[in-house]
Amino acid sequence: MAPILTDGPLAEAYRDHLGRLGEIVTPTIVLYEVYKRLKRELSEEDAAVVAAQLLRTRVVELSPEIALTAADLSLEHRLAMADAIIYATARALDATVVTSDEDFEKLPGVLYLKSE
Repeated sequence: MAPILTDGPLAEAYRDHLGRLGEIVTPTIVLYEVYKRLKRELSEEDAAVVAAQLLRTRVVELSPEIALTAADLSLEHRLAMADAIIYATARALDATVVTSDEDFEKLPGVLYLKSE
């Protein structure tokens, strides 16, 4: 479960980056992943509430350019498809990926929040 949703050890660190929803970039694949996981682990209502918040951010669809860049980044950094799409989207928009996912830890343009 995402630390911000469970009030986990990284919740405050994530809150620091979520102050202005309009400045956050959300690839459509993140919308998919978050909704699916919350619906499975919590409820459809919880998933819908969070999805509504994500829709207040700048949602970015997967374009052909981002898809091709993601494929290259996947090969270069050994990233899974979703991670590569997230990373390619951030790079295309000169955005920083803020994550606690270890697969992103050493990539440039990533703010990795390490759990203690």
